[in-house]
Order: sequence, then structure tokens, then C-alpha cells
Amino acid sequence: MHNVLHTGQVLYVRNYEACLDFYGNKLQLPVYFANEMLTCYECYGTYLMVEREDRPEYLHLPADQPRTFACLRLNVADVKAAAEATAARGIDVDYQEHDWGTVAKFKDPDGNLIAFKDEAGFLRQIAEHCHKPERPKQ
Repeated sequence: MHNVLHTGQVLYVRNYEACLDFYGNKLQLPVYFANEMLTCYECYGTYLMVEREDRPEYLHLPADQPRTFACLRLNVADVKAAAEATAARGIDVDYQEHDWGTVAKFKDPDGNLIAFKDEAGFLRQIAEHCHKPERPKQ
């Protein structure tokens, strides 16, 4: 595997201006850089690039048809506090407590799924279920 230097997620959106308001103002992510086609946010040690949808195979789909099956996961120390702060900004949040941890799910104006997850629960899942695979020698 090549040495990965940075990771990020790209969200292709139809409602570009509404998504900029959502990520920049409501979620208060700082902007790395922007132009007329995309805005790149600093996103907790990685980056989130919100980009105008320009893929021909998706431009002609009905608005209610899912285009992707991804979730932007944001691990936090206190899911309830993050969910309450997000809801206070006028965003519908689905707060859920499970035996494996706590999540709070919501969507951006383009329908992309976002979820807060409790970091302690995530680390517990790793400790309980993870084995370290051997990496091939390079």
C-alpha cells in the first residue's frame, strides 16, 4: 500500500449553496479552500469536500432516488450534547442508544447521511472485535 498522506470524503451535491450553509454555518466546519465548483472543509483531522454534482450518471436521476450509500461518521465524546447542539440549529436529529454505542443521525440538504458516534463505544468495539491483520511485506 502506498503511504497515505491524507484522507477525506467527497460529497457530490445538487443543492450546493444549501449544503455550504449546512456544513459551514450549521456544523461550523472551517474552510480550507473554495471555488465556484467545490468547497473543502477541515473535518476533524481529515477533509470534507462538498462538490457540485457533475457526474452524468447522477445528474438525470430523480431527486428522491439515492445516489450513494455512504455515511459521514463523526466520532465525538458526547453524542447527546452534539445531537442537542445540532438540533438547536434547526436540524432534525435521530438520537439512538444501543448496546454497542450511541449514534445520532441526520442529513444534509442534499440527503447525505451524517452520524455522530460515541468515541468510547467505537474504541470499545475495536478492542473487542479487532485483530490486526498482517500486512504484506513491501
